[in-house]
Amino acid sequence: MWFSKTFTEISNRVSQATGRPATFAAAVAIIILWAVTGPVFHFSDTWQLIVNTGTTIVTFLMVFLIQNTQNRDGAAIQAKLDELIRASAAQNVFIGIEHLTQDELDEIRAHCEAKARAETAANQAEDHANRKAAKAAEKATS
Repeated sequence: MWFSKTFTEISNRVSQATGRPATFAAAVAIIILWAVTGPVFHFSDTWQLIVNTGTTIVTFLMVFLIQNTQNRDGAAIQAKLDELIRASAAQNVFIGIEHLTQDELDEIRAHCEAKARAETAANQAEDHANRKAAKAAEKATS
């Protein structure tokens, strides 16, 4: 528990720091500095190894931090959506569908889209009928 909480705290801080424009500018500055020092070190293997090793280590560690952040964000969003579905008139059967396969989710999504199109068409027909009725009522009172 302690490690998980500490890792989450570190992950949050690193995610916040790396997502800032100043951090990106610093990374660009480091690469420019490295490139400028190339002639000084005669573009040696050691000079190349410095940036290759550094970027490899940073990339390797960032994969885990990004994945952790994505997992937590996804779980938090899912919990919020589940609560909204539970608390509203929406269908509670959608709670937990994130555990289905991609094909099953695609099937449900297609069904929801078809249902939404049908409801939109019905609403448009109702609006059209209401406008016609309003025009007829206006004519009748004129």
